[in-house]
Amino acid sequence: MSTTAPATTPVARAATGPGPRAWAALVVAEAKMVVRDTAGLVMPFGMPVLILVMYGISDATQVVIPHSGGRTAFDVFVVPVVLAIVVGIIGVINMPSFLAYYRRAGVLKRLSVTPASPAMVLVAQVVVSAVQTALGVAMALVVATVAFDARMPAVPAVALGVLALSATAMYAVGMLVAAVAPTPNASVAFGLVVFFAFGATGGMFGDVSNLPEPVARVGEALPFGASVQALGDAWAGQPVEASHLVALGGTVVVCSLVAARFFRWT
Repeated sequence: MSTTAPATTPVARAATGPGPRAWAALVVAEAKMVVRDTAGLVMPFGMPVLILVMYGISDATQVVIPHSGGRTAFDVFVVPVVLAIVVGIIGVINMPSFLAYYRRAGVLKRLSVTPASPAMVLVAQVVVSAVQTALGVAMALVVATVAFDARMPAVPAVALGVLALSATAMYAVGMLVAAVAPTPNASVAFGLVVFFAFGATGGMFGDVSNLPEPVARVGEALPFGASVQALGDAWAGQPVEASHLVALGGTVVVCSLVAARFFRWT
């Protein structure tokens, strides 16, 4: 007596969850969306290069920082600022604008009734943002080293770890922006305000020593300023101050918890 294997029911298929091909297709789709967003590509790639050129033709490439192994102000200050700009633009402005658009367009709501979870969009967007960040950082470093003879960090492993923590902190802030922004335009507006507020107090527009001391102290406790200071220490071969790492780690924890509490899928 022959038996026929029971057909897989929709419930059984859903229980297994999306496979690797579905994940890969979603990541590719997200990447295409990012590539089509011309403004979103110009900012994290073009703005850092512009700042490198602006400082590269100044005296920053000639001023040697003491106890840094012969590295200049361009190496220890300008390059960290540029890397913080890359991760900040992508994490705080670009990524939340996509998530806000998907929510407004009903994409997340439609996904919630399919085997694909809306959280897959979040994961795919983080993956694409991480790749975009890596490309932006690589481009900035190539321009800095080839065009302006910048030197690599004295402690590369520490610099890489700080950069990863900085990117995570910026993504956490971006998730909070996406959680509270009611529309895609509001997301961009909120992201720009937050990004420039972080940058203005963290050294994006010049040495923080030119700021009032209370403002400079606040800036160092925010993700942008903490990233610049920690990366600068790694570039100069100095111990990274624990307060800067705590500031970045605290941003990840607090913003992630608040974003998870208020994020709306529909």
